[in-house]
Amino acid sequence: MACRFTTGPIRVEPDGRHVTLPRLGAIRTHELMAKVLARIQAGTARILSATVRYQRGRWFVSFQVETAREIIRVDRPDAVVGIDLGIKHLAVMADSSGKIRYEPNPKHLDGALELLRLHSRRVSRRQGPDRRTGRKPSKRWEKANRQRNELHHRVANLRTDALHKLTTRVRSEHGTVVVEDLNVAGMLRNKRLARRVADAGFGEIRRQLTYKGRRNACRTIVADCWYPSSKTCSDCGAVKAKLPLHVRVFICDVCGLVMDRDENAARNLVALTAACTAGTGVAGDQDTPRVSKPRGADRKTRRQRPDRSTGQGGRAGGATLPHERQEETRDRRQDTEALMLW
Repeated sequence: MACRFTTGPIRVEPDGRHVTLPRLGAIRTHELMAKVLARIQAGTARILSATVRYQRGRWFVSFQVETAREIIRVDRPDAVVGIDLGIKHLAVMADSSGKIRYEPNPKHLDGALELLRLHSRRVSRRQGPDRRTGRKPSKRWEKANRQRNELHHRVANLRTDALHKLTTRVRSEHGTVVVEDLNVAGMLRNKRLARRVADAGFGEIRRQLTYKGRRNACRTIVADCWYPSSKTCSDCGAVKAKLPLHVRVFICDVCGLVMDRDENAARNLVALTAACTAGTGVAGDQDTPRVSKPRGADRKTRRQRPDRSTGQGGRAGGATLPHERQEETRDRRQDTEALMLW
């Protein structure tokens, strides 16, 4: 539930505690708006629109402000960091100097899940609203629902605060950040991992890294979603045809490298920077090299249902290979991969 105002009286009152909106008049705010008011009074900011939104049992008003922002220079402009997102560790970061850093997953929802279930059972036992019969909720239901919404609001705030601190710290230290183009919508269809993936906020991390990189005039390199960062050996470059998710240690069959799977993926993401055109940050760069991908090494292969005419099993993509060519389980070498730059 939200509405946006673009015309009419939209301003912050001089006391910093009230805002004036069209059709609504002056409304007192819970938070002090001294920072926005100081910029407006100094002439360095101008309000363009206001959006009123109802979320988690509370009303919020957000202002779209036009202001001049200085470019903040990062600590190491030439440094490159590859970030591999996961559930066990929220992020495994490997920089160009060879340093590995593990960012633990706070799991805010898991910590509040038991209390959230208690409040949800309490709400279900109360007399709630019914649109079909027009029944209004009882006072006890409104109180229990308000307590549950406050818990949801707290978990969301903790998650947002942790992600902002992580992305701000990464962007203030490195000039180039390499992340993966994860299929978050597809991950959410996995019933065993959906809750933990949603709690981690993979899409929000990428969004914050992208816009904070533009704010600091830095590059954000997005690897293709089919790039085998976990299957590729960071030492010799050999690519495994299969690497199940439950295998957490990467063992190379060619050079014998033994390394944590997430750390290996982060190192491969750092190495992708060499395949990018220097000084560009535009999607679809014409100079980005494009090479053919080894069959069965970068895309997940799966068997299809048997063909009705022959009764034999099919291959992913509908193609059937001759017997002498079905050697896809061997390790192959992969040099470069097409990238998307943002």
